Amino acid sequence: MLTKVLEGKVALVTGAGSPTGLGRAMSEALVLAGARVAMVDVKGDWLEQSANDVRELAGDDAVMAVEADVSDPASAEAAIARVVDTWGLHILVNNAGINPGTVGLGPNGPVDAWENSLAAWDKVISVNLSGPFYITKAAMGHFLEQGWGRIIGVTTSFETMIRKGNTPYGPAKAGHEALMSIIAKDLEGTGVTANVLVPGGPTNTAMLPDDGSFDREALIQPDVMRNPVVWLASDASDGVNGQRFVGYMWDDTLSLEETIEKAGAPVAWPNLRRPYVAPGIRGARTS
Repeated sequence: MLTKVLEGKVALVTGAGSPTGLGRAMSEALVLAGARVAMVDVKGDWLEQSANDVRELAGDDAVMAVEADVSDPASAEAAIARVVDTWGLHILVNNAGINPGTVGLGPNGPVDAWENSLAAWDKVISVNLSGPFYITKAAMGHFLEQGWGRIIGVTTSFETMIRKGNTPYGPAKAGHEALMSIIAKDLEGTGVTANVLVPGGPTNTAMLPDDGSFDREALIQPDVMRNPVVWLASDASDGVNGQRFVGYMWDDTLSLEETIEKAGAPVAWPNLRRPYVAPGIRGARTS
């Protein structure tokens, strides 16, 4: 993969502060590919350290640290405005995500759906589902005006969305997946695209508890997001819209066509649809 395929582009990555997170890995990949990157996070201490680390890879002018809360519409809008006014914007990576355990609102593990507190439900939905909507809405006018843009949503696997005990994280990520499918359809023909990128399974990040009974070295590592996020952010992915890619399956030893076939599929699994007829609405639709 060419190292500077994103020269002249500006990316904004949410949830970029964690030193072991997907956002940090993707930010590094994007700056190494030539982009300027606005790293956004609500945790200022994490963010400043990660931003400084990434600056060491590409220089002080390559990284902007933006402390913002994507679950607050005003904060999300201010973050977009700051980046657009300073650098412009071409790429939006909606990566920020939490579960009740990571924000101290519940156990960091399975719990019956009805045992979640209202605070846990509201907070996870606000970050994992409302957050991507708020910040995408704030960026969309700019993207449409310039006639080019990339929206990349980090959702999760289908199995994780419906796993026993995985409320509210699973439903929130399922909502994000559906949102990306709809946005992609709404964007057809505009020059702006919307696609999904996921690691492909349990990943070695701070989303998993430190006292878990798993071998972190055996988990998927955040680096699997690097090459596919650069490709999705680049001109090389022109025309690719409404697709989901699994980082773990991305294989640069294959041709690009073979890699896309191996790692890609449509957003929101339309193959799971079943036919139904909607009375009173012309024609048949699917669900």
